Amino acid sequence: MAKPFFRLQKFLRRTQFLLLFLTAAYLMTGTLLLLQRARMALPQVPRAPGTLQALPVATVALGMGLLDSRGLQDSRVSSDLLLNVDVLQSPLARVPPGLRWPRRNRSSVRRRWFHHFVNDPHGPPTMGPEAPRPATHSRGTYIGCFSGEGQERTLKGAVFYDLRKMTVAHCQDACAEWSYMYAGLEAGAECYCGNRLPATRVGLNECNHECKGEKGVMCGAVGRLSVYRVDMLQPGASKRRTATYRGCFRLPENVTYAFPTSLIQANMTVEMCSGFCSQKEFPLAVLRVWECYCAYPTPQFNLRDAVNSALCGPAPEAQRTAGYCEVYQTPVQDTRCTDRRFLPNKSKVFVALSSFPGAGNTWARHLIEHATGFYTGSYYFDGTLYNKGFKGEKDHWRSQRTICVKTHESGKREIEMFDSAILLIRNPYRSLVAEFNRKCAGHLGYAPDRNWKSKEWPDFVNSYASWWSSHVLDWLKYGKRLLVVHYEELRRSLVPTLREMVAFLNVSVSEDRLLCVENNKEGSFRRHGQRPHDPEPFTPEMKDLINGYIRTVDQALRDHNWAGLPREYVPR
Repeated sequence: MAKPFFRLQKFLRRTQFLLLFLTAAYLMTGTLLLLQRARMALPQVPRAPGTLQALPVATVALGMGLLDSRGLQDSRVSSDLLLNVDVLQSPLARVPPGLRWPRRNRSSVRRRWFHHFVNDPHGPPTMGPEAPRPATHSRGTYIGCFSGEGQERTLKGAVFYDLRKMTVAHCQDACAEWSYMYAGLEAGAECYCGNRLPATRVGLNECNHECKGEKGVMCGAVGRLSVYRVDMLQPGASKRRTATYRGCFRLPENVTYAFPTSLIQANMTVEMCSGFCSQKEFPLAVLRVWECYCAYPTPQFNLRDAVNSALCGPAPEAQRTAGYCEVYQTPVQDTRCTDRRFLPNKSKVFVALSSFPGAGNTWARHLIEHATGFYTGSYYFDGTLYNKGFKGEKDHWRSQRTICVKTHESGKREIEMFDSAILLIRNPYRSLVAEFNRKCAGHLGYAPDRNWKSKEWPDFVNSYASWWSSHVLDWLKYGKRLLVVHYEELRRSLVPTLREMVAFLNVSVSEDRLLCVENNKEGSFRRHGQRPHDPEPFTPEMKDLINGYIRTVDQALRDHNWAGLPREYVPR
């Protein structure tokens, strides 16, 4: 009996110092947190006005969100920034003393917080209406806090979110790239762009959410926008987009009705016309000699009947007499279909948007959201997609607040949870390549050559090719109510196919909105980077395997009274 007690006594003797140290650290941490909370609860003492309070909030500052005197001497900070801008003339918060460490990692953030906690005798700076803190190191002019609620939102272009790294500069650069004048930040993580200020200004204290990637800087609130005027791109940002040539078209019969805004000026150029229409937030710039028209795609002018570009050639009189015009896509988005929201009431029908990975599910969600005006949900959570504007990613997939739910699942139990489904099918050769690119390089990249040449690619094909087949077969077998859509047909005939999908979802949509979707059809989902050198990475053995699955699925579709697979699926 003595031996076990001796071992226990020896163990406790060795660990008593460690236990004592951990207990002391725990008590110190709790004490510091309590002191900080008690201090933040005390009312702030008004501070004497300083010499900087006479300066406008639009003053551009330097450093890590601090006002630095060198910034006031910068030649770029001039009265020119204040022309034609409704600038907020409210005093700036006094900079607390003490050194601010650069935010490079979490440990440095903790060091900076502790240093500020110990050395700042006045407590944290006030974030109320008397001390707003716009992003002092941005290159835009802070306009103020505005209401973002209501049907007529003015900042509706180039919408994106960032739950972790949203900053004012990030939002401004995105809006500048699309040639927008204003950038609005909402709820700390959402960015909206536009060329018209919101109608309703509210108090500064209502924009009280910190930017997710910029502590101490306010980025709006729920239903509130911190709005900045965009002046220039930050160094290293993407270049501004330019006008894109869409083709030569015949002018509609009623030009005044089809083109609501126009500008007639001698020596009219593409840049002048595109800039004019971009400022008016029109997606199309129509140019005929010295006449510039701004327009949306409409049933009367749908851009589907292009003519020979020679008819819009260099002879201006012939072009004007014949009634032809050149059409350019401006950098701004067609905002007639960018407004989206959750369903006002829970849906009584639980609809799936089902596909094999790499079959274009994300792109189909983009089309459905813009066509219906309602968010789509997801069985999974993908932060990258949320940041691209898919707000339904954060919503629980069974909330029934979304118009449909993305899923790649198969099997009887998973399928029978849904009342109906849109089954999206894509050529397995293209699906396998797309999914391999995504796994190796993300949603918008290409897998490098080393991945294609390694054992990883053949292993991927052997395991995923059978999944492509079983996914379709399971949904045909267990699905209660299906609409089969082929990715290739959606690409080839977007508006008719999308109209059928929207009708299946029991939503009525105007023709103008469908044309808006067609004009914005690509969204933010084109892959970039270097394509693999070998455009045909499939070996004869891989083709034999995949072709067998194609025959099986084609026959199963016919057995369930659906048309077979498109012709391009036919084994090679």
